[in-house]
Amino acid sequence: MLLLITPENDTDNEIELLNSFFETGLEILHVRKPNKNYAQHMAYLSAIDEAYHNRIVLHYQHDLAEDFMLKGVHIQEQPRIDLGEDFGLYVSRFTSQGYDVSTSFHNPSEIMLYAQIPLIYNLLSPVFTAISQPDMEGKAFDVTNIKVPVIGMGGIHADNINAVKKLGYTGVGVLGGVWNADNPLAAIKTLISSIKKEY
Repeated sequence: MLLLITPENDTDNEIELLNSFFETGLEILHVRKPNKNYAQHMAYLSAIDEAYHNRIVLHYQHDLAEDFMLKGVHIQEQPRIDLGEDFGLYVSRFTSQGYDVSTSFHNPSEIMLYAQIPLIYNLLSPVFTAISQPDMEGKAFDVTNIKVPVIGMGGIHADNINAVKKLGYTGVGVLGGVWNADNPLAAIKTLISSIKKEY
């Protein structure tokens, strides 16, 4: 499984690229736009080909998941912590309607604390030193003993997909490895090809 996270700030030809990524086989897109308000999120989602809306997961403005018939929502680490005991209720608000829900971790030992909550997968970072955040040193977390799906993030590129799989991850998430590439479309094609070989 490959998921791509959008850059926080819009880049040139971003929507055009996203439609091309989906067309070439991108399974899941996480829209993470912290600086966009509700209306700006609506405009952004409206610009993406409707045929691909069922592959999109929202980090912000979760209510739009229903309006656009999206794949689901992602609850980042701090909002999950802030929800406290209400986290499970918040998740069920979406899962009860058929939406996928995921969340983020930076410590693998915390993942199983939420094992009873029906999360589609958990993002864990940094597996390797992130391309988009080189100050965050990779931890090479081994998740082979974690009995829920974990997606590895941080420093992922086509040449280390095998190493990620050996560490027990269900799939990979990328950001800088695509958006910082000279040719983002070629980068995503190479990643998709590598994942098909390994998974």
